[in-house]
Order: sequence, then structure tokens, then C-alpha cells
Amino acid sequence: MILYEWPRAAAFGRVIPKSKIYEHAGANTALKDLFVREVDQIVWSHKLAPETVNLAATKSVAEVQVFRITARNASLDHDVLRAIDKAIPFPLIFEVAHGGRVRLAAAYKRPSEADSTRWVVGDYFVGDWLPEDARRTPLPVALNMGALYERLLEPIVTGQTNRLVPGMAEAANSAYAAEKLASLEDRIALAEAIKAQLREVERIKSRLAREKQFNKRVAINAELRAAKQDLERLTAGTAVTAVANYQEDNHG
Repeated sequence: MILYEWPRAAAFGRVIPKSKIYEHAGANTALKDLFVREVDQIVWSHKLAPETVNLAATKSVAEVQVFRITARNASLDHDVLRAIDKAIPFPLIFEVAHGGRVRLAAAYKRPSEADSTRWVVGDYFVGDWLPEDARRTPLPVALNMGALYERLLEPIVTGQTNRLVPGMAEAANSAYAAEKLASLEDRIALAEAIKAQLREVERIKSRLAREKQFNKRVAINAELRAAKQDLERLTAGTAVTAVANYQEDNHG
């Protein structure tokens, strides 16, 4: 996995009170309690912007903000990340630190096509834990802020997808190469579809484990086989066709 060496010129280093996140995210009592349980400190650590990384802004990505969260436990709830994303009107990259280790997390965030003042935030992708003193990698080469954001996200998305489905990286790369699909949106659509289908497979497995009646178990087993076949199509089929079929089947 990867950690980035954020440019010194981009250092911001501002501690953000949890109350500010509550205010801008419209936090309810349950969300505030979640922050208290799981978050020790939030630091707005770096500001990647035209003036700090010498790249031109794009329509969808004017800046990218880096937030460092010191977590109280190793499994930080994604609702914490989503609340911060909701509060900050820029694409975000998170560094989550706990117990001498750190990992990256992010969701693909883009302006809404229907309302440019609102943001659409996708599923969260999380990198592997690495030691705090692990060697960091310079920022990827990019032509503008939009391209930099995609290059920062790509290894997080690819890494998590391959952990979920061993061999997925090779299958996906083959599919994308065959169909000349290189956009991050295509890769994220595939990764999100795989995550959703994996959840569906696990949901059916849980139902099967609870069911005692033979005839109902037969029916659930058939449902499980169909769900596994759908997962195989997503992971082994051509990427664009598999995602299109998944979205059509699940969203009408």
C-alpha cells in the first residue's frame, strides 16, 4: 500500500474542533456520541491547491484537502468520515492514525450534476495499515488538480478491491485494457458494485444459516448460487458490461 509525502508548501496543520464538524454536518446525538467514542483528534493537515502544488484547478476539483484523524480504535466508523466530508466542500483524503500505524481512506467526491453547490460522496475505500515511520511516496505526476485527485485515489480503490476479491486486480486490468476504460469513475463503479454484491452474498448466507426448514433452505441455496454467479460476472466479466447489468438489475 502507499502513504504520500505531502509537500511542505501544502502544510496547514489546523486542529479542527469536533463541534465545527457537528455544526456543518448537522450532526444528531448518535453521530456526536460516535465521534466521542471513536475520534481523539481531527487535524486539517494539508491543503493541496494551485498555489501549494503548482497545478491548475479544474471545474470539479479546485483543491484537495488532507485530514488526519487520530482514532481511539482501529475500526473507525465510516459515518465519521462521511460527516467530515459533508462539512468540508472539497474532495478529501484522510489519514487515519491509531497505535503507531496509519492508513489512507477516501471516497470519490464530486459536485452534483443537478446542483453544483452539493456534493455526491461514494463508498469509502481504505488502505492497509502501515507504520507511522513508513517511507512515503512523492505525489504522483499530474497535469491538473482533477488528475491529481484521481491519481491519489486510484491505489486506495485498487488495493481494497483486490483484498476483497483475490485476483480482482488482474481481472479488472484485463477488462479495462480490452475495453480501453481508464477513468477512475469506471473503476470505482466496478469496485462499488463488487462490494455491494459481496454484501448481498453474505446476507443470503446468514439467512441460510438461520433457516431450518428443508424446502426453504433449497430456495435460499438457489438464491445464493445466483448471487455468487452475479459476483463472478462482476469480477471476471468485462467491466463496463458487468457494471451496467448490475446497475440495471438493482436500480431499475
